[in-house]
Amino acid sequence: MSQIDQTSDEPVPHLFRRGARLITRSFRLRPVPHAIAITGACLFSVAAVAFTLVMGWTTDEVIVPALDGSGADNKDVWIALTLLVGVGFIRGLGAVVRRYFLATARYGTEVEWRRQLFGQFLDLPMSFHRSRPTGELLAHADNDMMVASMALMPLAFSFATVVLILIALVSLLLINPVLALIAAVLFPVLGIMNHLYSQRVVAPASAAQAAVGDTSSIAHESFDGAMVIKALGREDNEVTRLRVAATKIRDERLTVGRLRAAFEPAIDALPNLGIIAVLALGAVLVDEGSLSVGDLVGAMALFTMLAFPMRVVGFFLEELPRSVVALDRIDSVLDVQRAQPVVATPAPLPDGPLGVTATDLEMSHGDNKVFDGLNFDVAPGEVVAIVGPTGIGKSTLADILVGLQDADAGALSIGGVDTTHLNNEHRAGAVAVAFQEAFLFADSIHENVALGRDVGLDEVWWALTMAGADQFVRDLPEGIDTIVGERGVSLSGGQRQRVALARALVGRPRVVFLDDSTSAVDPAVEAKILDNLRGDELDVTLLVVAHRLSTIKLADRVIFLAGGKVGGTGSHTELMNDPRYERLARAYEDEGVVQ
Repeated sequence: MSQIDQTSDEPVPHLFRRGARLITRSFRLRPVPHAIAITGACLFSVAAVAFTLVMGWTTDEVIVPALDGSGADNKDVWIALTLLVGVGFIRGLGAVVRRYFLATARYGTEVEWRRQLFGQFLDLPMSFHRSRPTGELLAHADNDMMVASMALMPLAFSFATVVLILIALVSLLLINPVLALIAAVLFPVLGIMNHLYSQRVVAPASAAQAAVGDTSSIAHESFDGAMVIKALGREDNEVTRLRVAATKIRDERLTVGRLRAAFEPAIDALPNLGIIAVLALGAVLVDEGSLSVGDLVGAMALFTMLAFPMRVVGFFLEELPRSVVALDRIDSVLDVQRAQPVVATPAPLPDGPLGVTATDLEMSHGDNKVFDGLNFDVAPGEVVAIVGPTGIGKSTLADILVGLQDADAGALSIGGVDTTHLNNEHRAGAVAVAFQEAFLFADSIHENVALGRDVGLDEVWWALTMAGADQFVRDLPEGIDTIVGERGVSLSGGQRQRVALARALVGRPRVVFLDDSTSAVDPAVEAKILDNLRGDELDVTLLVVAHRLSTIKLADRVIFLAGGKVGGTGSHTELMNDPRYERLARAYEDEGVVQ
């Protein structure tokens, strides 16, 4: 299980401390809406209690005189009507203010947390993304984010409920101390029941939240690998995996549901039992003459009114465990630190094509040492083929060059400037990488090349021409506006690679790294593309991960990687004197492509 489940066995006081931190974080982000929402909720509470007092006064001064035949004074009727309407309006206004500004605070907090999370997703190196299932990251951005802010919804009313209870107790004491004694017994019992409910719901709520992330990961993986699953006839196996994960969600949520079914009716029933007790005792007091009918009506109205706020508190306590667990899962991403700090002011780069230099570069993936003191120098404008067996670190070098990963030690410089002194925007304008796996968005070819950048149509066509894609794009039914489908499914592998290469070139970078990005392209077309890139129209330094001898021979120089270092450098002919390189080159010649 990759999910975080830290609250399953923790005590409720610890849960409340974590919940208090969640609320504090939201208050810091949206202090004004929260303050206004709580003010509105308190206004509602005060008006609600005032409404019961007005009801009691109206009963004694208007309704009872009208029923016993003595008649109600017109002035009292108008006063009662004015008070009922006025207090009702204030109560309604408090509810509107509470709901509007609480929603503003809740969703404003969610937007800020979501912005922080997405920014972190974009800033973290590829090693982080490769270590986490995509479905888990989607669960953080979607379900976890929504659940983390859910406890904020009843927050203002929960604060106001404390005010409401205090005012109600004072009002009952003024009406009759004996009736207030019923409330003094009732409120602690309600609090104890809410505490017991929260204590029991923590574990299943946490487990259900973790199971949602697991199910999301399985579903995403199944959809993403649909072709493999169907080709190998593994549909039933995937359905079983999803059923097991979904069953876990169902079982945990049913546990929560059973707890709700046990506690909610009891919590709802207690205020009604209080009303019955007030009615029974109040009837005796009215008969004795120590309590008026209006006071009894007001006291019963107070108990009736208290039922809903107590349920709001119960809802808050119910959501709190899920919210703190969801926020923990989000924080597990936000707390990940980059190896290199973000550069606020990047160092300036020289004009023209940029050289690339590796100095004592070290990089490991777990226990696997990829680079162990890698050193090389590529001159500005040079075309270099990077050759080496599978797993030697060619793609890792591309990742470090464009900032997708940070090296463990050593330095990689562009134009004489260490990449750690460049920010993402500055580096992206100077360096472009086209990968073997050409990812295209479900959009038009135009948008896939431009990718939201401020480039004109002429620049897009220029990039397509440089990538050898202009002719097949013109032949498409809607030309450059053709929608290519999810991941470019309507195009062949070679066509997708050429569109992706055009996307890398459209910004006119000064260093281009082709990470086997023409492997699916016909060799003749590949040679034409390399000729385009070497021409005067694009003055660029070109690094090519070479998988064909024809490509290797087109380069000015070959850098041969072996054992985490540069095993040799020179022309293809010169390197053939190295037995290791010769074996690899013969394998290329025999198989036509690197393994």
